[in-house]
Amino acid sequence: MAEPLRKPDAPAFYALRTGGWRDYVTLLHPPYTAWHLSYVAIGWSVAETVHVDRLVALLIAFFLAVGIGAHALDELNGRPLRTQIPSRALWVLAAVSIGLACGIGIAGAARTRWTLLALVAFGGFVVAAYNLEWFGGRFHSNRWFALAWGAFPALTASFASDLRPTLPAAGAAAACFALSLAQRTLSTPVRALRRRTRSVTGHVERSDGSVELIDADWLRRPPEAALRALSFALPLLALALVVSRLVA
Repeated sequence: MAEPLRKPDAPAFYALRTGGWRDYVTLLHPPYTAWHLSYVAIGWSVAETVHVDRLVALLIAFFLAVGIGAHALDELNGRPLRTQIPSRALWVLAAVSIGLACGIGIAGAARTRWTLLALVAFGGFVVAAYNLEWFGGRFHSNRWFALAWGAFPALTASFASDLRPTLPAAGAAAACFALSLAQRTLSTPVRALRRRTRSVTGHVERSDGSVELIDADWLRRPPEAALRALSFALPLLALALVVSRLVA
C-alpha cells in the first residue's frame, strides 16, 4: 500500500521556518558554506609560506561568492529553498557579493601577482555558469561542483600564498575534489526526497524474516547523518590545520 501523502518536508535539514530573517539564514546554507570555506583553509595550510592577512581576505571573498552570491543565484533558479526573498533582492545580493569577491581578488592580484586574475575570472564565471545553468546546464554537474566548490578554493588559497603551483596544493585540491564529490553524491538523493517526492512505497525483508517498512525518512536518514557529520568534521579539521601553521 502506498504511503499516504503527507506534509512536504523542509527543503534541507538546516532550513528554518519560512519567512522574514529566517529565509536569509537558510539562504546561506550554513553547514555547507562552512564546509566549503574549510577548503580555503586547507589549501592555505599546505602552502610553503602562509600569510594570515591573505587567509582572512580569501575567507571573506569565498564567503561572499559562495555563501551569498552562489546561493542567491541558486535560489533564483527554481526556488529550491522555498524562501520568500524577493527576486530583486536576490539579484542584488548576488551582484553585490560576487562583485565584492572579485574586487578582493583583483586587489590581491595588484598586491602580489597579476596571474591571480585568471583565478578571479574563473571563479566569477563558474559561480554564474553553475548556478544559473548556462550552456544548457553543461557546468551544472557533479564533477563541475567538485571542481568549483572543492578543488578551486583549495588551489586558489595555496596559490595566493605561494604564488606558484605546488605538489602539496595539488594533493589538497584532489582531496577537496573527492570530498565535494562525496557531498554531492550524498546530498542529491536527499534533496530529491525532500523537495520532489510525494510518497515512498516499499519494505525490507531481513534474513530472520522480519519486515521493515520503507518511507522517505528511512531513505534519507543515513546520507543526511553523514552530511551532518562531515559538515562538522571539515571545519574542525581546517581549524586544526590553521592553528598548527600559526603556532609552528
